[in-house]
Amino acid sequence: MIRIIYFIILGYFVPGAAGFFFINRKKTQEEKRKSWTKFISYAIIIHLLFFSIVINPFVFRGLSLVITGMGFYELFRLFQKSGKKQPGFFLVSIMVSAVFASGFLLFSGFDKRLILFSFLTISIFDSLSQITGQLWGKIKIFPKVSQQKTREGLIGGGLVAVFSAFLFDSLVDRPVIKVIQLTVGTVVFAFAGDIMASFYKRKYKVKDFSNLIPGHGGFLDRFDSLIVGGTWVTCSELFLNL
Repeated sequence: MIRIIYFIILGYFVPGAAGFFFINRKKTQEEKRKSWTKFISYAIIIHLLFFSIVINPFVFRGLSLVITGMGFYELFRLFQKSGKKQPGFFLVSIMVSAVFASGFLLFSGFDKRLILFSFLTISIFDSLSQITGQLWGKIKIFPKVSQQKTREGLIGGGLVAVFSAFLFDSLVDRPVIKVIQLTVGTVVFAFAGDIMASFYKRKYKVKDFSNLIPGHGGFLDRFDSLIVGGTWVTCSELFLNL
């Protein structure tokens, strides 16, 4: 089953690459280079996390500690670079981030099949919402927070994620309604995580949290939706019985 899922994931990279090709048609060579760097980096990250979950979940737990630790570092770094402006906002952000980090670390200790299902849902939503948004997005959802988030991208990524959940539903072996509830909640929280991260960056007037990941920026730029989406799965498992 895991092998089939892996080949399905590889299949998603084909239309993804085609989407990037069409998106990049009228861009400059430098813009194309940055875009393909982002695509390749994303492919490497997906494979690294996928195999860390499948081969040994303890490796994924270790990576989760790295992701959350680097996330806090990036929050502190932006606060310091701003001259420690808006300390109240910073403290609230740290407290909220601590809640989500705790939820994500608990998530990293669940059964690997549930982790894999959730990770795939978030990754597909993340990538397809970006591609459909850039191809067809017109109506911006939160223009003052994120210029790139569009209604079309949210709908496109969400629909593909929900559809894809039925390709992987054997991982969680639950009734259809619970699979849908788990998937929709994961998508909503993943999107919320992205918006919250963008809001923090706008407060400190930066584009990216850092430049540690080629084409993506920082750890929070890449993993914000995974952290918050993972927290939803934790809540659903511990409190909602989904």
